[in-house]
Amino acid sequence: MSIRVVVADDQEIARTGLRMILDAQPGIEVVGEAADGRRAVELARRLRPEVCLFDIRMPRLDGIEATRILAGPGVADPVAVVVITTFDLDEYVYAALRAGARGFLLKDAGPGMLAQAVRAAAGGDALIAPNVTARLLRAFAGSGRAAPPAQPIDPLTEREEEVLATVARGRTNTEIAEELHISLSTVKSHIASLMAKLGVRNRVEIAMWAYETDRVRR
Repeated sequence: MSIRVVVADDQEIARTGLRMILDAQPGIEVVGEAADGRRAVELARRLRPEVCLFDIRMPRLDGIEATRILAGPGVADPVAVVVITTFDLDEYVYAALRAGARGFLLKDAGPGMLAQAVRAAAGGDALIAPNVTARLLRAFAGSGRAAPPAQPIDPLTEREEEVLATVARGRTNTEIAEELHISLSTVKSHIASLMAKLGVRNRVEIAMWAYETDRVRR
């Protein structure tokens, strides 16, 4: 079955371009478009797509609030949201990740990266583009919290620290497995353990925690 996607961007030419790119990818289908955040939320609730692709700056309701409504803390049945924006809006991207976004891309990302982000989100994973994430998380680590990040009750194992570092560098599960010479299932097990110990929901939040606690060199 195809991965169904709702695209939201206030610029018609951007929506058209995203639709054309995604519809050309095998196994991906754009089932709805919205020009503002409120309409995007309505479509997502009605169509229940596997993935929503949201711009940050939209009228009526911006991408951050739309993400929080659909995927934020406390949402019983969250929809996977990927944020697409420009690097000039990096502080908004950070806020969107806090709101529950499962990843983000720059608007100049190629078709391959866009499709990869959609597939990762649909599979319960999160794409962290290495060329963007490191700069964003380094620049804004800690800026979204009034208090220091919580420490895990159970300390991380040496292997979990290694996996944490690779996630923070934007590595995929397959890349982590190859780099650390472990199986893919072992990587997934370690990531699940990290999420449980850190009290986070996805690998994006794992990466942010790594930067906020200075686990990764800035």
